[in-house]
Amino acid sequence: ERKAMIDREHDLPVTKQAKILRISRGSVYYRARPVSATDLEVMRCLDRLHLQFPFAGSRMLQGLLVAEGCKIGRRHVKTLMQRMGIEALYRRPRTTKPEPGHKIYPYLLRGAAITRRNQVWAMDIIYIPMARGFVYLAVVLDWFSRRVLSWRLSIKMEAAFCVETLEDALARHGKPEIFNTDQGSQFTGAAFTGVLIKNGIAISMDGKGAWRDNVFVERLWRTVKYEEVYLRAYTGVAAARASIGRYLGFYNGKRPHSSLGGKTPDQAYIKLATPIPAAARNRRQITRRRRSSRWPRWT
Repeated sequence: ERKAMIDREHDLPVTKQAKILRISRGSVYYRARPVSATDLEVMRCLDRLHLQFPFAGSRMLQGLLVAEGCKIGRRHVKTLMQRMGIEALYRRPRTTKPEPGHKIYPYLLRGAAITRRNQVWAMDIIYIPMARGFVYLAVVLDWFSRRVLSWRLSIKMEAAFCVETLEDALARHGKPEIFNTDQGSQFTGAAFTGVLIKNGIAISMDGKGAWRDNVFVERLWRTVKYEEVYLRAYTGVAAARASIGRYLGFYNGKRPHSSLGGKTPDQAYIKLATPIPAAARNRRQITRRRRSSRWPRWT
């Protein structure tokens, strides 16, 4: 976060800015090397395997990759998993230390009945592969209706674009009673939680490794991956943004959900009853007349 405060066009030299902010000059001038084509292909395989076997850690994933003919070490798999922001999903003791100065909030939704829109919102980030490179997708989801309220793409998994996504959802849809995320540093930092506290929203966070605490977002990710991402080979960020935007428009407005009684997320969110087409309504009336004509009416 401090590195982002460096202004290269400012009159004050970068070296003095770094000294004031107490950060290393080397970290300011450092430019990350692009990911190799080989690593990108391995990351695509890891993404697919992680979706199929979410409980698999670096050791198991390394074995699965070797079985598919990919020669790779466990430490390299672990490094790529960290870059992608994925980890084995299973319940375990909370032993991971949070980022310095970041507060971890308790999970507030265990046993709670979700009965109305804007009662609970949730947010998460997922890795999206492209033909060359990758991006991250952040989504704010309404738990009751499964409606995607706001989304953003970013080439970096950082707090800034998460805050922007959150603020967009609040500006367009009001505010929820509870906001749930995982314990990622993007969500535990003051920049993100400060927006929630300012708006009087209760903060809830998943247990470490407890993927079921945010199961509706996990289901959304599976749907987006299989129905959109894996069918495409995005040529760039602009192409990915346009295609994912079209799909999320379809997901919200046209894709029926069995858990919503056949309604779309848009219909469930704004509480619209699904209208019966005129042709179907006429068929029902004809059927009722035929049935009633089979039996004599006693007077």
